[in-house]
Amino acid sequence: MPKTIVALVGRPNVGKSTLFNRLSRERLAVTDNIPGTTRDRLTAETDWNGVCFDLVDTGGIEAMSRASQEKPLAISSAGFIPLIQAQTEVAISEADAILFIVDVTSGVTATDLEIAQLLLRRQRRVGDVRYPKVLLVVNKADNETRSEEASQFYELGIGHPHPISALHGIGTGDLLDNIVDNLPQEPVESEDDSVRIAIVGRPNVGKSSLLNKLLGEDRVIVSPLAGTTRDAIDTHVTYDDTLATLIDTAGIRRPGKIGVGVEKYSVLRTLKAIGRSEIVLLIVDATEPFTSQDGHIAGIILDQYRSAIVLVNKWDSIEKDTHTIEHYRKIYHGRLSFLDYAPLLFISARSGQRVDRVLPTALHVQSERHRRVPTAALNKIVRDAISHHAPPSHRGKRLRVFYTSQVATGPPLFLFHVNDRSLVHFSYMRYLENRIRAQFSFTGTPLRLSFRERSN
Repeated sequence: MPKTIVALVGRPNVGKSTLFNRLSRERLAVTDNIPGTTRDRLTAETDWNGVCFDLVDTGGIEAMSRASQEKPLAISSAGFIPLIQAQTEVAISEADAILFIVDVTSGVTATDLEIAQLLLRRQRRVGDVRYPKVLLVVNKADNETRSEEASQFYELGIGHPHPISALHGIGTGDLLDNIVDNLPQEPVESEDDSVRIAIVGRPNVGKSSLLNKLLGEDRVIVSPLAGTTRDAIDTHVTYDDTLATLIDTAGIRRPGKIGVGVEKYSVLRTLKAIGRSEIVLLIVDATEPFTSQDGHIAGIILDQYRSAIVLVNKWDSIEKDTHTIEHYRKIYHGRLSFLDYAPLLFISARSGQRVDRVLPTALHVQSERHRRVPTAALNKIVRDAISHHAPPSHRGKRLRVFYTSQVATGPPLFLFHVNDRSLVHFSYMRYLENRIRAQFSFTGTPLRLSFRERSN
């Protein structure tokens, strides 16, 4: 289930990155008092009172700020900068809640007014409630006088101002309470029961070419349908009487290569597309296979527990001999060893080579994702595994596994009742996972192993 997203929006030098670091409890964003320091979008998982959400830091609206310095912008200004509008609209469309950051020491600026009006115009109404929720955060209110001055921001029409000091942590606890209170209680799920398949990869690896080739295959009925995220078009296909949704995504560059503007927000869309999919087709370029960025994207897929298929595209561009495929497999298992359970297909989206195997493989992976292992068979696997290789001991105490059951599917979750969770080493956890896979392959699907203590 995808986590909710909270985006930080505002003009430069109001303290967005400082607040991002404060809320994420990590120093991830580079902060400086020079406007425009944040060039790349940052995302971090955080939680408050047991509620998890993704926090997204965004660059300051530099172009609008400069324009306002040269000539104040009226709220009805017809010369609204298209690039900045696109940036902010993407943040609005993808976020479940928005923190609109302003600076109490600067007061209400023309740029603040422009952003406020844009936020209000782009909200959508559901009943009597507007989405996404916008929280007005007045930063740098590090004393009582400045906290009182926060009331001037009622002029923006956003609602109640929340005075804080991101630098000193003043008021951030109350702000987190308000964030959690304004997040959707349950993420909105798609109403259809199709198999959702996201197509991801670096730029220019052939994602769109593959999509087009898939839609041209025999036995495929195509119908365009608006996606669950604004400005995205998903494609529904029916293959062998099974309904699937293909989700095309923008290429994910290395963080340092993400350009200023709409491109850096396309990464957010891709992350959300992965979150609302069940199966991810990771496309790599055969002419430059399994790069560090391919590994980074694979890590994102694993972090969200999505099933995966790795497609080596542009296979027709490679000079081959009888050992070429085996050579590529060794590279794959060496560089993406944590995803070695994923099927590996060598295709050419341009010529159509082996493209006819993509959807059947995806449907097979989907069935594996929802496979359920009988409890008796599972406990026999675990007993045999322990008999073959006993758990390690620590200070004379050895891990004991009393009982194991599968408590969920999609992806599978196995619960181990043990005497002491602290005795579970990662390497032994991986050993148990491999023994389960040896009997029930769970092709393309990550497994979750959870350990619960009991006395006997």
